[in-house]
Amino acid sequence: MSREKQHSHRKAHADMSVDERKRLPDSVFAFPKQRKEPLTDAEHVRNALARFDQVDGVTDTEREEAFARIKRAAKKFEVTMTATTWLDLGKQPQTENKSQAKKG
Repeated sequence: MSREKQHSHRKAHADMSVDERKRLPDSVFAFPKQRKEPLTDAEHVRNALARFDQVDGVTDTEREEAFARIKRAAKKFEVTMTATTWLDLGKQPQTENKSQAKKG
């Protein structure tokens, strides 16, 4: 995809209204049941990879399926992936979520 085309697609996605985002089909999400991590462009694919371990309440099977969706989207949007399996990304948060940190 050319840089001009990528920029145009990214701008169009960034300008999407809340209602338009709500209308996205489940199939564009890495985790469709939870509607988490949309895979609509290269930037969102990179975000899905970075946040993969932050998605709570999903099974290992759902993680495996999400990884396959991310892998397909990465190929489509020409995003280089180093992970070869979802286990490379983990299932427990690797960074502290300050909003959920215990006080005490």
